[in-house]
Amino acid sequence: MADMTLFSRAAALALLLAAATLPARAETGAAPANDPTKNGEILFATSCGWCHSDGGREAGKGPKLAGTTRDDAFIINRIKNGKPGAMPAWGKVFDDAQIENILHYIRSLPSK
Repeated sequence: MADMTLFSRAAALALLLAAATLPARAETGAAPANDPTKNGEILFATSCGWCHSDGGREAGKGPKLAGTTRDDAFIINRIKNGKPGAMPAWGKVFDDAQIENILHYIRSLPSK
């Protein structure tokens, strides 16, 4: 029975230590809700990055986006409506805020 008490105490201590690290893990694991560039980077990586290589920094199946001279309205329209035969329309997948976040990410890319 002494072994069970020791085991119970060890298990309780392990749970307390794990619970104490949860806030730190949450901070590093998710993008802050108010960081449009980071949120846009995540959306871009999981959807756009298949065609726009190196996170949009290089051309792939799609063009290089870093340093683009296209205006915001053009980019938003292209994301929403796509380009027949070249780029899918994402307007029914992403809401306006998500598209704005992707735009923030594209604008954050350094032009080389």
